[in-house]
Amino acid sequence: MQSPSKVSEASGSAPPATSVIEGWAELPEGLLHSIVALLGSFLDLLAFTGTCHSWRAAFSSYPSKSNFRTILPPLLVRPNVRVKAPSSSNGHRKLRSCEVIDLANRNTPLRCQIPQETLQRMHFAGSSHGQLICCRRGYCLVVDVFTGAEVSPPRLPFSENCDEFYYCGILTAPITSPNSHLIISTQSSLFDWPVGSDSWSELKLPVNRVDQIVEFNGQLIAVIEYSLYTLQLAPILRLEKIKTLWWDNMNECPYMRPWFVVCGDMLLIVDHYISFSFGAPVLYRPYRLDMSTKPAKWVEVKKLENWALFIGGDARSPPFSFKNPERWGGRSNCLYYAHYSQPLSLHGLSDDADAVWDPNTDDNLVFKRNWYRQLQALWVYPSMFYSEGDGQ
Repeated sequence: MQSPSKVSEASGSAPPATSVIEGWAELPEGLLHSIVALLGSFLDLLAFTGTCHSWRAAFSSYPSKSNFRTILPPLLVRPNVRVKAPSSSNGHRKLRSCEVIDLANRNTPLRCQIPQETLQRMHFAGSSHGQLICCRRGYCLVVDVFTGAEVSPPRLPFSENCDEFYYCGILTAPITSPNSHLIISTQSSLFDWPVGSDSWSELKLPVNRVDQIVEFNGQLIAVIEYSLYTLQLAPILRLEKIKTLWWDNMNECPYMRPWFVVCGDMLLIVDHYISFSFGAPVLYRPYRLDMSTKPAKWVEVKKLENWALFIGGDARSPPFSFKNPERWGGRSNCLYYAHYSQPLSLHGLSDDADAVWDPNTDDNLVFKRNWYRQLQALWVYPSMFYSEGDGQ
């Protein structure tokens, strides 16, 4: 970029009443914020924040960064697909460059940098606010997906002899927020670390592990064996069960391994089941939680209208919803599934299953979610898109 021209002073004329901006780096913050509001792609945002320190600082102070999560789809991070890049480190760890796909700009190659040691030695526990959460033998790391920057919490307070598998890990707010908490679930306990503190709080679970935690209507909701619990962090770590009928008048969930996603003002449960009728052999039907009744019940959503859902193969990778995906060439009432071997597959939801199903292929009919020790392909919004008080 070239600096703006200075105002010429005519011979004998008075100096201008206002000061002259000497260069682009000196543009006032208010003007830079108005420019940020006009940016319409992830590449534009990268170019803006990479221009200079003052522009990067202006984006950091922009009060509505979360708006970009409503106009841009999440990025697909593929840690198993390396891309060529100069060797780099974050000061003490070698970084691996991994492929990133932007659905709004499929022809533009992107990459992220994740510490090599983290990918090889640590176990994936979750992703939240643009951060990877990894653990091993009680040691935890919170790693920025796109920069490799790390935060090291204290060691988890449990015996090395117990099961060290980690079933759920989330941040309740951006890692830089003063009220952020890191929550980790093992087989029998839930641990809470107020970011920056010296210790964890522990809650022994009533029955089993926590499979998922979502923030809905200002509350943290934990899923334990198909039952829902509100999770309170203060004054003590506590779970309170939400009475729910899973399926009409049944007390059991018909799904084998359901997952939950916040979609606008709805909390949805989604999974697949086999269809024996004509058309698509696998159906995906979302149900929304109706909390106006006592007990709360699940109500089938016939059509998600102008919403699309995004899900990864690991049960701990957070799902996302996105409104009006046609703006970037996407499709509504569909599920975008991140594959390990191929970038993604598209599944129709409810009655739109037949419209998306391709009978000539059989390798993308069913998405599967499981728990893996190594990081799988997942959808992520960069940490730069989060502000204090934002949800996952």
